[in-house]
Amino acid sequence: MVREVAESCVDTMLMEMVAMYSGRFYANKPELAARRIEAIGYQVGHQLSERFVPVYLIIVFSRYTMERPRFSDHLEAIKFICKDFWSEVFKKQIDNLKTNHRGTFVLQDNKFRWLSRVSIDPSSEKETEDPSTPGESKAAQAVSMYLYFPCGIIRGVLSNLGIPCAVSADISSLPTCSFVIRVKA
Repeated sequence: MVREVAESCVDTMLMEMVAMYSGRFYANKPELAARRIEAIGYQVGHQLSERFVPVYLIIVFSRYTMERPRFSDHLEAIKFICKDFWSEVFKKQIDNLKTNHRGTFVLQDNKFRWLSRVSIDPSSEKETEDPSTPGESKAAQAVSMYLYFPCGIIRGVLSNLGIPCAVSADISSLPTCSFVIRVKA
């Protein structure tokens, strides 16, 4: 029996979580709010991989012994994230994967589902910028808060696969989003 959650429930949960952590719990400490949201995403990613990865591995690696590592290299694990995991969570594959073959991977989603309903008011871009965040408007900073959760999910999945890494996100133009994964040596 497959259990699924309505997309609108996930969207609402993400909006409320960001609103609560960045607006109420840590209103004056956005970096702490970001860390908390990312930590929740990490737990979700870790738990999702606990459910999804073993089934995937049984199907794909059934001809190998159990002593064999889950993935032979980092690129194989990242491809798993791009194709299978992303399809399961976001109902589509990552649009583009780039790597420098030295532990840095860029996953680009041209229509990231969780940003598809977000827009930035052009008049807010012209407001005076906060000196604590040079080069980034308050509107862009608010939108970026929504990306800490999926960054945490990606980091949680990879951590559970035995790949310690740091994950960050970049918005070039809504709803296009790039996730940068830097594998720790």
